Amino acid sequence: MKQFELEYVLQASQKVIFDRLSNASGLSEWFADDVNQKGKVYTFIWDGSEQQAELITKKDNRLIRFHWLDSEDEDSYFEFKIEIDALTNDLSLIITDFADEDEIDESIELWDTQIAELKHVLGI
Repeated sequence: MKQFELEYVLQASQKVIFDRLSNASGLSEWFADDVNQKGKVYTFIWDGSEQQAELITKKDNRLIRFHWLDSEDEDSYFEFKIEIDALTNDLSLIITDFADEDEIDESIELWDTQIAELKHVLGI
């Protein structure tokens, strides 16, 4: 598994974006068809199939990191990090994820599609 990072500039408030990244109802608006949460375990549902991830790090309005429970790579995760540029005040959403070398392009396309949906939900 190889780590990759993507950056998207979003014109929205930090709190509004963080709410869409960190709770089940926010994630179900753009990331999956439905999301259920029990404690630190989030169940993501797409087209009737489920995948579970554990919340491993959360820093309010800044960072959220999940680990897929079915991943064979214990060190892999996917992470949403919000950074504000000190000069321009632009908000960047930085996504860190892992994929097999031959699946990185496909994973990037998937993230691009998901972020387009997030922008649509946010009205930006």
